[in-house]
Amino acid sequence: MRELFSAAEGWQVPRIPVGEWFEAVLDWLETTLGDVFDGLDTAIKESVAWLSELLQWPPSWVMFIVFALLALWVRGWKFGLATLIGFAVIDGLNAFDGAMETLSIVLIAGIVAILIAIPIGILAARSQVASRIIKPVMDFMQTLPQFIYLIPAVSLFSVGAGAGLVATVAFSIPPGVRLTELGIRQVDKEMVEAGEAFGSPPRKILTGIQIPLAMPSIMAGVNQIIMLSLSMVVIGGMVGAPGLGASVFEAVTRLQLGAGFEYGLGVVILAIYLDRFTSALAARSAVNRARRLAGTA
Repeated sequence: MRELFSAAEGWQVPRIPVGEWFEAVLDWLETTLGDVFDGLDTAIKESVAWLSELLQWPPSWVMFIVFALLALWVRGWKFGLATLIGFAVIDGLNAFDGAMETLSIVLIAGIVAILIAIPIGILAARSQVASRIIKPVMDFMQTLPQFIYLIPAVSLFSVGAGAGLVATVAFSIPPGVRLTELGIRQVDKEMVEAGEAFGSPPRKILTGIQIPLAMPSIMAGVNQIIMLSLSMVVIGGMVGAPGLGASVFEAVTRLQLGAGFEYGLGVVILAIYLDRFTSALAARSAVNRARRLAGTA
């Protein structure tokens, strides 16, 4: 036994060159599809710039009122008043333009992530084979450190809004997929069987029964997509994505502690607004209204 341990001394698992394989894939993508990525980068930057200019076009106080009216509509006067005060504080910190740039990227990235995540979640809910393939991929994406997403994004899109938005979309997709699949799987089977008994085709059962009943869970996924998008956009400031993230990163690198705290406070206020707003939208779904009327929610 001792001779065996002596012979094995110094042995270790041979190095697995995963990093070299990853670089080779990125090089191949850059060489083969470089023009496509350049076009996407330009389109993303122009879209973000257009939406950001639109949000900054009216005076800031007009946007306070717009955001407050939206908050009043979805949640009531208390949320509307808090929104008015919150955005006034952001403007008082000279962070309103940065907040609108951040909001522009979050909105575009959130919409793209939702358009990708919900169909994948529906596919996973309706196919056990697809679910077994998609789940480990979502596990991998959800446990990957946020900074890792920036590496391929910068390699393929260079620094700027394009890299930040692509990394944001990739990072925020998993919760949307998971909660969409969970919501559809939790729909009462008797409701689905009733639809089948009346001769409804699968597409009608999906759009008329499963998706409406799964809407609270799907909207919870939308909420998580928006919140993860905001957290990633802030980190995206490290690779040149415009907005409050870039301001925080610049303040940190220059050791401007006060400025960094102010921009960070702006991020917190924006995050609370987006969280409460999307949560209120979920509460307005037909299923949740029915539950409230029935006294079960």
